[in-house]
Amino acid sequence: MLMPKRVKHRRVQRGRMTGKALRGNKVTYGEYGLQATEPAWIKSNQIEAARVAMTRYCKRFGKVWIKIFPDKPVTARPAETRMGKGKGNVEYWVAVVKPGRVMFELGGVDEATAREALRLAANKLPIKCKFVKKEEGEQ
Repeated sequence: MLMPKRVKHRRVQRGRMTGKALRGNKVTYGEYGLQATEPAWIKSNQIEAARVAMTRYCKRFGKVWIKIFPDKPVTARPAETRMGKGKGNVEYWVAVVKPGRVMFELGGVDEATAREALRLAANKLPIKCKFVKKEEGEQ
């Protein structure tokens, strides 16, 4: 699972996911990408499941880039615990994803293979995604 090696603050506030992604909204490394169309927290195990699905389908061909990183800790109190006594312990790590963010990129394969691999990856994620190609103007 992905998680930071070290962090300044172990427990952070929840924050808000308003607006669109201003950065990371274009395909930069590969030829094809998987773009989020709604805001969400993507857990580290969901990122890993999507990565495994893509690499399995592409066999040994192609290269996968993961453009999101789970750097936000999410805490939870144990079940059947009374209120109070402070904030809970870190349960898992999430990446904050806004609409328009390109989460995964794929290169070195044909479009049909890329479409299917990214479709399988999208099925592992809790949000709706769309397949995007690198624009001709970018290089």
